[in-house]
Amino acid sequence: MGMRNSRLSGFYQLNPLERLDAVKSFDGLTDEDLRQLHGGNGALTVERADKMIENVIGTFNLPIGIATNFCINGRDVLIPMVVEEPSIVAGASYAAKLVRDGGGFHADSTPPLMIGQVQLVGVADPHRARLEILAQRHVILALANRQSGSLVALGGGAQDIEVRFFDTSPMGPMLVVHLMIDCRDAMGANAINTMAEAVAPLLEELSGGRAYLRILSNLSDRRLARARAIVPAQSLARDGLSGDEVIEGILWAHAFAVVDPYRAATHNKGILNGIDPILIATGNDWRAVEAGAHAYAARSGQYTSLSHWERDAQGNLVGTLEMPLAVGVVGGATKVHPAAQAALKLLGVTHAHELAEICVCAGLASNLAAMRALATEGIQRGHMSLHARQIAMAAGAHGHEIDDIVARMVEERVIKPGRASELLAELRNTTHVVAIRS
Repeated sequence: MGMRNSRLSGFYQLNPLERLDAVKSFDGLTDEDLRQLHGGNGALTVERADKMIENVIGTFNLPIGIATNFCINGRDVLIPMVVEEPSIVAGASYAAKLVRDGGGFHADSTPPLMIGQVQLVGVADPHRARLEILAQRHVILALANRQSGSLVALGGGAQDIEVRFFDTSPMGPMLVVHLMIDCRDAMGANAINTMAEAVAPLLEELSGGRAYLRILSNLSDRRLARARAIVPAQSLARDGLSGDEVIEGILWAHAFAVVDPYRAATHNKGILNGIDPILIATGNDWRAVEAGAHAYAARSGQYTSLSHWERDAQGNLVGTLEMPLAVGVVGGATKVHPAAQAALKLLGVTHAHELAEICVCAGLASNLAAMRALATEGIQRGHMSLHARQIAMAAGAHGHEIDDIVARMVEERVIKPGRASELLAELRNTTHVVAIRS
């Protein structure tokens, strides 16, 4: 397998099967892997789906695309994305190309520490109970670790505890114990919940209270992934705008998200546009990552931008993103969904932290793509032709008819189902007349 190069020139001009071939030559995937990604033979059978969730009646397909141009920590990566929204795959690929000019993405991550919570109520002397619990830290951790020998054998497991006291709540005071658990290459929900269940009776005994909830927290703020990207000013120049002007626009877009939660929600959604499709492709819990991301964005008491953008001394645009990213490469849907296995193989990851680092880079890329579009042309123009395409197809257009109708609607700036139908009728009428005459 030669040097991996994610700069697949002209990739977007190929048809889906040709693209699949290009991906294969990049990565040395087997024909079986490609078949799973292509979904032609039903990558997820109904029989298998029936074992995954309850009350199954079938399966549901989404498009899977490949984001190109990514270079992360010096390694070229092709990124599979499962998503229904146009512009995301193209935007991330384009932004990755800009970042390549500045040396590619640099990413790292913290150890995969997750939090399990045990809620204790009716504790008569909470401060004394807190000290009792902390004094028995080793006993509690040993009991937790007896629940998952495999995790401990891999160097993970429960590492520490914290005790927090809330003196008021709608129901009264409560003591909350946190188990800090290193989940290694798993997302960890099952292991965490099992450990929290196991230590609850001992915590009741030590505190004199009663345990209610014992469950993981999705605000996994000890399990962070970080990415940094540099884009030279000249790479951003376009359509008569200098690179410096584009950077200025991007910095104003970022500033808006820093101060205004109404903007920040959409700005952060743009970051997750790059992350969720990878989580879905690899069978991960994207709702958990979303919850953690938005909660983390509000950790100061005001909801704000997850990413940070600035100009460095050389005039380059520099972006950083640090956020919770609890993902797994073992267990869960990742293990039972054949396409998820093929997606992990394409990414070339064997550890959860590698997947988290790819996700955070894709998030930063999507963020850059959206801000650049907003800063240079208003998001509409790019969206317009894609939107027009979907409307033309919904009106029943096929092949070259789609392109003709899209061109007309964009030119007229009337992108409506009614207009698409009129244009289609017009087009077919003309071709019909021509056919009769010949």
